[in-house]
Amino acid sequence: MNTSARVPETVATYLRLRGLEPSARAKRRRRYQPVDDEHGPFTKGRDPHGLGDVVSALTKDAGWDAQLAREDLVLQWEEVAGEETARHANPVALADGLLTVQCDSTAWATNLKTMRAHMVTELARRFPEAGVKNIRFIGPDVPSWKWGRRAVPGRGPRDTYG
Repeated sequence: MNTSARVPETVATYLRLRGLEPSARAKRRRRYQPVDDEHGPFTKGRDPHGLGDVVSALTKDAGWDAQLAREDLVLQWEEVAGEETARHANPVALADGLLTVQCDSTAWATNLKTMRAHMVTELARRFPEAGVKNIRFIGPDVPSWKWGRRAVPGRGPRDTYG
């Protein structure tokens, strides 16, 4: 018995909402659609990730890999260069693929220049993101005799030594 034809529309709506009368329109059932391979419940990539993987992905997305590799190089310098060498030589700058290492003496700087190829290879193997292409070894800082805005060219007071 279909009373919706005889009963005003507002009453038919009320009865339909109360569940007392079936809807005049047939309900269309949505067909089951398989979920995307990308967003399904058992698809690849849905498993939880470890904290290391998440942090690694974050640093890669943010573009921090190179800077973090440079920091690791400085922190692990003793392991790369060796304990004895690390006591006498410290990395001070890294720019455009050139690592500058300051040594305690010019003798250490000269000796390390002979090991440059091995050290560059080791740094490239351990820290590829740092981008070390060459190493420059410099001696200790020497005092500057030039003070102030006006400095006279030439040897200055050092020419009296000796």
